[in-house]
Amino acid sequence: MVDNELIKEESSIIGNGINGLKPLKDIERSIIKTYRKHIWTKFIKGLQEFEMLNEGDKVAVAISGGKDSLLLAKLFQELQAHSKYDFEVVFIAMDPGYAPEKRRQLEEITKYLNIPTHIYDSDVFAVAEKVSEENPCYMCGRMRRGSLYSKAQELGCNKLALGHHRDDVIETVLLNVLCSGNYKTMMPKLKSKNFEGMELIRPMYFVEEEYIHRFFRSTGLEPLDCACTVTSKTEDMGKRAEIKELIKTLTKTFDNVESSIMRSAYNVEIGSIIGWKDIEGNENSFLDFYENRRN
Repeated sequence: MVDNELIKEESSIIGNGINGLKPLKDIERSIIKTYRKHIWTKFIKGLQEFEMLNEGDKVAVAISGGKDSLLLAKLFQELQAHSKYDFEVVFIAMDPGYAPEKRRQLEEITKYLNIPTHIYDSDVFAVAEKVSEENPCYMCGRMRRGSLYSKAQELGCNKLALGHHRDDVIETVLLNVLCSGNYKTMMPKLKSKNFEGMELIRPMYFVEEEYIHRFFRSTGLEPLDCACTVTSKTEDMGKRAEIKELIKTLTKTFDNVESSIMRSAYNVEIGSIIGWKDIEGNENSFLDFYENRRN
């Protein structure tokens, strides 16, 4: 359904700044006014529903320079400005081997948005390509996550915030079902196995990607794309892009398909599946409980 009120507000704020850029104060105001319903409220919902933030937390917000992470950083800045919670936020960005122009773009956009970002160097791109030529994206993701955890812990943080959104969650469900033969979703928060005392949180869990796109179009800013120096050399950008297109196709013939996929992670019926693993990793079968079950 088209949000006519939002469209009207967007049309009045696009391109008001110097060189087509919206002034910073207007960008910040739009987060809690123009996009209050579709972004700010859903950000707060994610934090509250999944108990992501506690008094005294020190959160490292990971910034790649892309639209999702930049918005997450601004959301945390607004939260600090309006919240009664006593918590700290630091902003970290890893340069995994960006081309010089991409590094400059990252520096310029964080400066314009007044995000005081600690940018540090890494060789993730080069190592990922060397270690896993056939699937560098997967290896790159794992290495980046570990590097960000390490930097966050070094800075005294107990939480690492990533900019995954609702569409990422939905795509993960289908990706696992169709490509891995299991049912898993992208969890809103996770305790790190390798970094003691660290927790990963995804505060934009309920924010739809469409409105992240719309927010950035209104700013006039150009966020970084993947900026990868590895996959640009290959044609296959991974199955996730295919899943995204599949979901777009399904929305044409299935009503509320995205919401249904999202809700499925809330409505797993153990009594109606063949097998599952418990929290300890032990495998279970419906046969183990079959004799005691009645319709």
